[in-house]
Amino acid sequence: MKIVLFGATGMIGRRITAEAVHRGHHVVAASRAGQAPLDHPLLAAARVDAGSVHQVAEAVGGADAVASALVPPRDGSDPRAPFLALNEALLEGVRRGGVGRVVIVGGAGSLTTDGGVRIMDAPGFPAEYRGEALAHADLLEALGRVDDLLWTSISPAAMIGPGERTGTFRTGGDDLLTDADGNSAISAEDYAIAFVDEVERTRHPRARMSVAY
Repeated sequence: MKIVLFGATGMIGRRITAEAVHRGHHVVAASRAGQAPLDHPLLAAARVDAGSVHQVAEAVGGADAVASALVPPRDGSDPRAPFLALNEALLEGVRRGGVGRVVIVGGAGSLTTDGGVRIMDAPGFPAEYRGEALAHADLLEALGRVDDLLWTSISPAAMIGPGERTGTFRTGGDDLLTDADGNSAISAEDYAIAFVDEVERTRHPRARMSVAY
């Protein structure tokens, strides 16, 4: 497959890139800087502004799928409107580029507990992460109204970070996945496996899926 990945140089995007090229996929790392996150013969870099419909359309032409690991602004401003506008431009560029499949790194904050409460609305959720959680929730809501693209949003566990690639994890839907001790975690390496699996197999069309141990 040819996959155009936005946000390829971030913590999660870098691991999605590595997983995809490891499987033999051709990946284009699209970013404003035009930098590749690693050196690999199946990886190319392209200078693209994800907020430019025209640039996105040109960059994704001929791709089998578009992937996005874009993150909301982390400069202390309210990230909700800018992040939604960025993704709306990205999706329109994907449409104009003639690509029908989009897989997006989602947020964990809008996953629900057994009582149906979003974890970002539960007591104790860190205030400093609420804006980013709301931005991801806004995007998920907007995706729910998209019926002309085959999209999937993939939410990680409550805790995600660099770790081990085990290949063993669970996938779910809108509910927060926890282990027997009530912990919700996933390594970025195993998240990347689940992400590329979904790009390849489209098991959750026009839906949100979650990944955790």
